[in-house]
Amino acid sequence: MSEAFDTPAGPSLGVSPATADERRVQPGEGQTFAALDLGTNNCRLLIARPSADGFRIVEAFSNIVRLGEGLSQTGRLQDRAMDRALGALKTCADKIARRRCVKIRAVATQACRAAENGAEFIERVRRETGLQLQIITPQEEAHLSVAGCLNLLDRKADAALVVDVGGGSTELSWVDLKGPGLDAGPRRFAPGKLPIKAWMSAPIGVVTLAERYPEDPADRQGWYRLMVEAMKTAISDCPGAEAVRPAFDAGRAQIVGTSGAITSLAGIHLGLKRYDRTRVDGLWVTREQCEETAQKLLALDLEGRARQPCIGPERADLVLAGAAILQAVQELWPCERVCVADRGLREGLLLSLMAAPSRRRRRGRGRCKGGARTTTAEAAQ
Repeated sequence: MSEAFDTPAGPSLGVSPATADERRVQPGEGQTFAALDLGTNNCRLLIARPSADGFRIVEAFSNIVRLGEGLSQTGRLQDRAMDRALGALKTCADKIARRRCVKIRAVATQACRAAENGAEFIERVRRETGLQLQIITPQEEAHLSVAGCLNLLDRKADAALVVDVGGGSTELSWVDLKGPGLDAGPRRFAPGKLPIKAWMSAPIGVVTLAERYPEDPADRQGWYRLMVEAMKTAISDCPGAEAVRPAFDAGRAQIVGTSGAITSLAGIHLGLKRYDRTRVDGLWVTREQCEETAQKLLALDLEGRARQPCIGPERADLVLAGAAILQAVQELWPCERVCVADRGLREGLLLSLMAAPSRRRRRGRGRCKGGARTTTAEAAQ
């Protein structure tokens, strides 16, 4: 399923898309930057130009490729899954070349980290697309996800827990909202200097959780509860996080949830007939509303969930795993306010690219098919 990112995020968020007329590259336009995220479930691309308050998106692409399908059983990326991902990556390479991006960062996450043949696949991607994918660490993934959600953090609160639910892993970051590093601005941005008090990465995401616990149509409630408890066990031990526990106990904290599963739940909660990013990104929902939405979906079978306009057949078997992960977090870190984020890792990548100093490149190196440079600019650490 492909998505077009063509709706405004709002001026206060520092991320705004171009209008249809602005999407054609014109002589004299600003330099373009590209951020590509190959995850366990999705392949996503954002292309943007810097602006005074962040950046303006000029093109986006998102395709569900299920690269990690079967990985939890075999330990290897499967041929069909790699072929699907390569098809999406070739599309991304074409878009990057057409936009003449001056800086590109293409990263791979849990599926390639965990697979025995992950490095082989990265090399195949380089040969067939020209893209230089870098497998990033869970820590960098967590920091970049927080960076991409900065403008959704409520500075009136004392702390936030940013939950990035992926296909193969879930990153949790506890942020001190009274600490330094949140207001440096887009030109001084550095993910490694954010006031993150603690973080953890659990090797469980919507794909791995759904594969580990196949749906039981005769007892969906019991099946769902098994997933919640499994996730609670996986994320229960992060000692450094206790430093922000008082803020949660006092009701002065928020949870920010970023993932396709969580945005799908938000769309169902709103009763949208078609997914609308302008209504979902930045939406505040209560814990009770999250649980009510999960119960609504538990009343539907797989086909019924697939017919939901904000889910579709490609997420129908995964959306309740996402709901279970979010519920596990809420039970361990009770918080009445959840902010839904249709943003995260890619936005963090773009901000770090734009803040990094330019580097002189050697002539003839780092070019992708079609002429797009593929030199990787490292994110500030």
